[in-house]
Amino acid sequence: MSELYLARQPIYDSELGVFAYELLYRASEENSAPAGAGDQATYSVLVNALTEIGLDELVGPHYAFINLTRGFLVGDNPMPFSGSNVVLEVLEDIPADEAVLAGVRRLAEEGHMIALDDFVYDESLRPLVELCDIVKLDIMALDEAQLREHVETLSQYDLKLLAEKVETQEEFELCKALGFDYYQGYFFCKPNLLKRTRVTGSQLALAQLLAKLSDPDVGMDELDAIVSHDVALSYKLLRYVNSAFFALPAKVACLRQALTYLGIDLVKQWSLVLAMSSIEDKPHELLTTALVRARLCELIADECGYEGKERYFMVGLFSVLDALLDLPLEEVIASLPLAEEVTTALLQQEGQAGETLQQVIAFERGQWDQVDGSAFSPEQLQGFYLEAIRWVRAVGMPLK
Repeated sequence: MSELYLARQPIYDSELGVFAYELLYRASEENSAPAGAGDQATYSVLVNALTEIGLDELVGPHYAFINLTRGFLVGDNPMPFSGSNVVLEVLEDIPADEAVLAGVRRLAEEGHMIALDDFVYDESLRPLVELCDIVKLDIMALDEAQLREHVETLSQYDLKLLAEKVETQEEFELCKALGFDYYQGYFFCKPNLLKRTRVTGSQLALAQLLAKLSDPDVGMDELDAIVSHDVALSYKLLRYVNSAFFALPAKVACLRQALTYLGIDLVKQWSLVLAMSSIEDKPHELLTTALVRARLCELIADECGYEGKERYFMVGLFSVLDALLDLPLEEVIASLPLAEEVTTALLQQEGQAGETLQQVIAFERGQWDQVDGSAFSPEQLQGFYLEAIRWVRAVGMPLK
């Protein structure tokens, strides 16, 4: 695999289902590609995603948004994939001259979906807008009045609107009310603190269950009693243990058998995952994010030889608890009997586990300058990230 950082960011529909993933990448060790290298970086990521990794590994059944540079649009680089599940993004700093328009028209005629990135409307851009399928508006760069004006202006075209850099639930609700079709940003990983004034019964029950399952002193008998007392959790766990993912030699009929086959640490781990999956008013991608982080933290801990890699898994998993419960993370953590290392990692991102989580989130978000200080090569980190995605896809169906 080439020296390439490649991650993904989800793009949602109005029901918070995943519509697509934008591929975030950088093809060199430098914080910014040297002059003239952008086109080669673009072509490298396209070829790499298709031939070395596979788009299906990265985005599954969803669309993949990929940035294109001017050189790619006006050049004769062959497109290494069909257009069925790819959206090609024209970057905002590319002048819409005749050569670019011809390139975009050629790609559109070949059946590729076209998106305009960080778009600000100007009448001179009309020919380009008429060729595209999706327009992305950076809501951090436009105030509410400008957003409304853009939505009204673009409504005359046969295209979809995507709001990007949506960071809060309030911004999501505003964009939804304005008529946007798709949404991109990290709002789904943050708690909606204005949604309610008190903890709901289901959230309280989940917090209490997580507290019991997180207790490092819980023994086999007590864990059996905790899970068995929760009928839904017990059913989910037994169904999951009997799935193809574990491939056990015989059907498991009770939790005690599961404990015998898998051990207490693995049963606790999956009980936590399944308990978190029970919240119904949150996007499934939130749990996907938690699992990718958990597995990535675990893989890095294992490679580094850190003790207690199950704690690293828990740190990654619990990093979304605030968004899951719509409570400040400090409040959630205070209610859980966690080891000091785990608490410090989650609240301050300090210590070995905290630094690992910090690196994982930076990679997830394409913050490559923060990843550069890693002891791992891009190839190693990319391998861990892809392994985490594959692992989550393998475990995913029973969690839905």
